[in-house]
Amino acid sequence: MAFESLADKLQNVFKNLKGKGRLTEADVKAALKEVKMALLEADVSFKVVKQFVNSVQERAVGQDVLTSLTPGQMVIKIVNEELVKLMGSETTEIALKPQNEITVVMMIGLQGAGKTTTTAKLAGKFKAKGRKPLLVACDVYRPAAIKQLQVNGEKVGVPVFSMGDNQSPVNIAKAAIEHAKKEGCNLVFLDTAGRLQIDESMMDELVNIKEAVNVHQSILVVDAMTGQDAVNVAGTFNDKIGVDGVILTKLDGDTRGGAALSIRSVTGRPILYIGMGEKLSDLEQFYPDRMASRILGMGDILSLIEKAELEVDEAKAKEMTQKLRKAEFDFNDFLEQTNQIKKMGGMSSILSMMPGMNQLKDIDIDEKSMSRVEAIILSMTKEERANPNLLNPSRKKRIAKGAGVDIAEVNRLVKQFEQSRKMMKQMSGMMSGKRKGMGGLGGLGNLMGGKFKMPF
Repeated sequence: MAFESLADKLQNVFKNLKGKGRLTEADVKAALKEVKMALLEADVSFKVVKQFVNSVQERAVGQDVLTSLTPGQMVIKIVNEELVKLMGSETTEIALKPQNEITVVMMIGLQGAGKTTTTAKLAGKFKAKGRKPLLVACDVYRPAAIKQLQVNGEKVGVPVFSMGDNQSPVNIAKAAIEHAKKEGCNLVFLDTAGRLQIDESMMDELVNIKEAVNVHQSILVVDAMTGQDAVNVAGTFNDKIGVDGVILTKLDGDTRGGAALSIRSVTGRPILYIGMGEKLSDLEQFYPDRMASRILGMGDILSLIEKAELEVDEAKAKEMTQKLRKAEFDFNDFLEQTNQIKKMGGMSSILSMMPGMNQLKDIDIDEKSMSRVEAIILSMTKEERANPNLLNPSRKKRIAKGAGVDIAEVNRLVKQFEQSRKMMKQMSGMMSGKRKGMGGLGGLGNLMGGKFKMPF
């Protein structure tokens, strides 16, 4: 997960600050020196780091902070506010024209950044908001680029306009606008070609497209894993083409996060969305305040709630809550819970948004273990899932063979499932309405194996 290393280092710095009842100016400066090193190691631009640390220090060594009852907390508050300011303060959306007019969005970026997939993700998001988008295949150079856009367009239910790879991107863009007018589409996404590196011919092509059709927004897609290179790419595209906003991809990977903290400051252009996975639903709006909260280990409850509201069926959640209270849930209910958690990005993703969870180092989420558990349950008959008491040794042997696991794993799963039901029965009186729909996480944690256990 992006920022994990940076978050750990910053939290250690602030833990030391909070442990002191009184802070001196020297304490603050020593802590900020560590913050500076952590940011540089996260691949944040040196110029950006210098400005950031100076801004924090200027505010943090003031009399109000040093003489306050909780000086450590005050310093953290200042760092949080400056991080938000660094990343843009406000959430920015792609500027669209009214519904009765066509908005043309040109998607640009280097090859390999995930531009084509991101374009389809965006189209799907705006379709869900009531727009009528059209995807346009303007990449006539990369093998299978057109097919990739068509496949992804079909998945999100958005039509794709293509003229093959024998036409110029400029002619394709012009024809696509006419096609959009005829079909009543009011949002056109031009998926342009990328290169392995910035070159003159690519830039000329983008300029020619902008001159041929009225492009309202130029959105740059950059790979966050490239660190400072992503910031340099953003700067070059902005200088030569003009960029209205940036989408950072692969923030779910092993990236140090420096690009997210540098791009706004270096280019003056806002980060609009962040890509958090391969699935077409894995594109999140970028909220500077929520990202700062994640970095400082405060969690991101608002995003977690939004994911739950989007993915969790409220009626099923209420039904599940009742079953949990009565300890009547079965393996079918467990499968339903795993599917809901998958839709929300998996157990690791959920925990990463919960305050303080990233400090619990002994938590070991084994997503592969979840897949094995799912395979075992899917190898059961409907009757066996509904009534685990039917699972005698011969049935367990059949299930193990069907799931491709040792029978010991089946025995362990059944035993843990029964223990979870007993535990839920004992704790049914303690469950509150606030946990509605999330109660199954505990049973799920217990059944996944590993070190992670939740008592509810």
